[in-house]
Amino acid sequence: MQNATISIVDDNQSVRSALSRLLKLHGYVPYAFASAEEFLRSDQLSESACLIADVRMPGMSGVELLEHLVGQDRHIPVIFITAFPEEGSRSRAMASGAVCFLQKPFDTQVLIDSIDAALSRSGTGSAANGAD
Repeated sequence: MQNATISIVDDNQSVRSALSRLLKLHGYVPYAFASAEEFLRSDQLSESACLIADVRMPGMSGVELLEHLVGQDRHIPVIFITAFPEEGSRSRAMASGAVCFLQKPFDTQVLIDSIDAALSRSGTGSAANGAD
């Protein structure tokens, strides 16, 4: 079974590295980007089964990224992570179709469960079924 591609968009290198390691351990194929703009220019835009994005980033925010994707009729499940869980950002993200909104630090199992749920809803299916 082919592993699902999960893109990570976060301006913090340590967060990108930690999430990449975690996703690999669970059988996903992670790609990490330092900005929304970098992700939008990448080949992973059309390959990603799910997107994990920080809310606050220089340039385009994570919520603006989701709104841009929806405006382009690209419906990638998006999971937001943030150290700044402001209700306005959360409401805007959820209204735009986000899967969930997790506050850093978050339980890694909650993130994996959220990815699995997002992939199941989108019809992609989980790639973590015993893959090494």
